[in-house]
Amino acid sequence: MHRDVKVVVVGTGFSGLGMAIELKRAGEHDFVVLEKASDLGGTWRDNSYPGCACDVPSHMYSFSFELNPRWSRMFARQPEIHDYLHRVADRYGLREHIRFDAEVQGARWDEEAKVWHVAVAGGDTYTAKAFVAGVGALHIPHVPALPGIEKFEGRAFHSAQWDHSLDLTGKRVAVVGTGASAIQFVPRIVDQVAGLTLFQRTPPWVMPKADRSINSWEQRLFRAVPFAQRLYRDFVYWTRESTALGFAVNPRIMEFAQQIAKRHLKSQIASPDLRRKLTPDYTMGCKRVLISNDYYPALTRDHVEVVTSGIREVRANSVVDSDGVEHPVDVIVYGTGFHVVDSFDYLDIRGKGGVDLAEQWREKGIETYYGITVSGFPNLFFLLGPNTGLGHNSVVFMIESQIRYVRQCLDLLDRHRADELDVRPDVQARFNREIQRKLAKGVWTEGGCKSWYLDAQGVNRTVWPGFTWRYWMRTRTVRAQDYTLTRARRDRVPA
Repeated sequence: MHRDVKVVVVGTGFSGLGMAIELKRAGEHDFVVLEKASDLGGTWRDNSYPGCACDVPSHMYSFSFELNPRWSRMFARQPEIHDYLHRVADRYGLREHIRFDAEVQGARWDEEAKVWHVAVAGGDTYTAKAFVAGVGALHIPHVPALPGIEKFEGRAFHSAQWDHSLDLTGKRVAVVGTGASAIQFVPRIVDQVAGLTLFQRTPPWVMPKADRSINSWEQRLFRAVPFAQRLYRDFVYWTRESTALGFAVNPRIMEFAQQIAKRHLKSQIASPDLRRKLTPDYTMGCKRVLISNDYYPALTRDHVEVVTSGIREVRANSVVDSDGVEHPVDVIVYGTGFHVVDSFDYLDIRGKGGVDLAEQWREKGIETYYGITVSGFPNLFFLLGPNTGLGHNSVVFMIESQIRYVRQCLDLLDRHRADELDVRPDVQARFNREIQRKLAKGVWTEGGCKSWYLDAQGVNRTVWPGFTWRYWMRTRTVRAQDYTLTRARRDRVPA
């Protein structure tokens, strides 16, 4: 099957659904949303491990134009967020635009026709004026190549591919990694398993989690008085926004938060030896800051062991640590996160002159304009692209800024009757020099750790360097002079 549309959107997480809503609200209905799975939801569909929940307060983790007064907890759990996305899709009539089981295999810019050719697994193809990639970075699980893993006779799976058919009751479980997913599922499985060995490479900073059930009277208030919920959302936003001072302005400010985290650790872990293993030696914020009230207590159980020496090899029914100690194991669960910076290596997008985007970024470094457009790749737009991730606030805020920006770019094409919108190379280069200068002074670079924020050269290609309100200010209006607008007959359009 082949179909011509104005816009192809990829993904049905917050980014893809948000883009689809923005198009419909602008009166544009000639678009399709391609989803590789048979259900919508993106990250919140894939991650269904026990205890999966958001680490941003619920009232901030939703679209500003579609507030949810029915959140049951201050930090919503995965099923609620997934249900929210389903309700949003239904409310805005998005299902008629979504094509499920449609995994995009590649996209190619046609310089003569000024359109994108998009190929889908199974043979379907689409031709579109604009191509919007709303795939995000947390969708390709990172599974380390453990020596000898092919000999393992038990089950092994990543937290994002949780094996719900497996009953962990009475099993000896090895958990590899101590990231955001591990600190959520470890407390949920610890009472089931016969033994749990946690292989920790670097301890995370863990803050107390201000979680609680939301009272029915609060839900009724937010339903009856939406302005009250909006005021509360604004309070949450600015409270979290203030923490950017420590991340981007002066990392020394993080010392105050570190003291809170250390007191949290000391109050929950009595053993000095275990506390020593769990105390980070880098500045908070260098890696993702985690929140939990039950992670540390789970590690104090008699049948739980924390191993910090690394993994030497995997055998048929055990894991051997770097000290040579053999740990009997029936199941291995990887809590090792995702391919983030290198997730772009999996792209097959070819722009002007047939240039391969992934190859260009590998050779020259990842560069975009506001994480949205890329020079040499006309009418291509990323949502939550490079350097727009956050460590302190809700990425949904960033997504909303981006979908408005993309819609304005499409309006610019229509208004000038142009076929091609391409960010100027000098504009993109100047922007990247600016943000890398700021990132070099931030805690992600100065904090003394290695993290998935950085690429192989130690350059931060992941997070936005500072306040999100500044990103909103800079992207609220598209500057036509930042782009080259071209018609099919190759006439440049005055900006």
